[in-house]
Amino acid sequence: MKKNYFLILILVLISCNNDDYVEIDSDVSKTYSNTSNPTEQDQKLLQRLDSVTEGIGVSFFILPDSDDYVNIPQDPLNLITAKKVELGKLLFHETATGGNPKVASNKAMYSCASCHHAAAGFSAGIRQGIGEAGSGFGINGNGRIIDPSIPLNLVDIQPIRSPTILNVAYQDVMLWNGQFGGTGTNAGTEANWTNIPENFLGFEGVEIQAIKGQDVHRLLIDKDFVKDFNYKKLFNKAFPDVPKSERYTKENAALAIAAYERTVLPNQSPWQKWLKGDFEALTKKEKKGARVFFGKGKCFKCHTGPALNDKKFYAFGMDDFDNSSKAIVLDTPGFENVKKGRGGFTKKTKDNYKFKTPTLYNLIDNGFFGHGGTFTSVRDVIEYKINGTPQNPEVPVERLAKQFVNVQELTENQINNLTLFIENGLRDPNLARYVPNLVQSGFCIPNNDAESKVDLGCN
Repeated sequence: MKKNYFLILILVLISCNNDDYVEIDSDVSKTYSNTSNPTEQDQKLLQRLDSVTEGIGVSFFILPDSDDYVNIPQDPLNLITAKKVELGKLLFHETATGGNPKVASNKAMYSCASCHHAAAGFSAGIRQGIGEAGSGFGINGNGRIIDPSIPLNLVDIQPIRSPTILNVAYQDVMLWNGQFGGTGTNAGTEANWTNIPENFLGFEGVEIQAIKGQDVHRLLIDKDFVKDFNYKKLFNKAFPDVPKSERYTKENAALAIAAYERTVLPNQSPWQKWLKGDFEALTKKEKKGARVFFGKGKCFKCHTGPALNDKKFYAFGMDDFDNSSKAIVLDTPGFENVKKGRGGFTKKTKDNYKFKTPTLYNLIDNGFFGHGGTFTSVRDVIEYKINGTPQNPEVPVERLAKQFVNVQELTENQINNLTLFIENGLRDPNLARYVPNLVQSGFCIPNNDAESKVDLGCN
């Protein structure tokens, strides 16, 4: 949305703190004539977006509708279809998939959604996600704890904060270190795929994670599962071109789950509504916060595009789980690689302590921030970045990203407004639309243990 602005308009808008009257651009008024009219605040923000996108404007940040498959980024080897999404949505939440537990009594008690559920913005709602051996749910996953009757070495507890599945369509590799994915970003890393042979299948990260994750997190989707829980017709509709002898597999289940995950987009957030012309969707303070985000705060340098992430990796010196008594580390040797982030995967020193840029949508629903979950408020993260003092003493100063300390000092009001924009403006309040009312088994979702049933009202 490239526009010719009057010189006086440009001069007035140079300062992100200047709230003087700005004349409404006639082109903008015509563009949004069927919605609300842009105010001076909107005009300032529109111009800011034009500036940071070299004239592309709002379209650069707009997420597609969840059924607009043509415009949702997808793996060319796993094209999105409505039937795949329908099947994947059920499998993702189906606790009957928890069919390979280390403790027999935990069978059919957990699912993918145990650590990625809508109530927590498709994160876990706790610092460390718990799959098998978890008990309870609470309000947004915050009440899930380790079953005290089960030895810790049998618990499926995550060594790093569970990332959201929101906007995964805009990533070609998955996990904080990006190790899942056999294309694009991971080209040239083949020597490090020994423990991830799935990468050689040539799929992107979302698909690879959905395949690999079934084994890692003790799920089981096979012919018996498909038959026992009445998923056969759904598989038939999702994969009509696959021979029946090859149809009911964990690989196809993964492709359906990945197709579903790609459609889980926060496109009903106030920010997205504003981008589409509803200029009343954001409050005045949130609009000011957005101007800080795309201006003085320099947040857009890493958080850009429709998903507000740039697919890159940075060292911000945030702490890991082992530097806190509130976290449990079970695999000390392997955890050293986890702590090194991208470098733990690529084995390159220059990549040590770098972690993938996360999307910022629905952060407030989860409550824990940073790869180690060492922050409990959005404002704390903002102030941490401004102050430029790393939490983790193990990260060499020379490894810290230049973006970590390259921020101008923000005023109290600017920090407050920026926090409001991220917390409220980027929060889609209707993620429940991505959750099925029932799954084929009829079991409780996203967890099926006794305490979760009580918390979730499944009894």
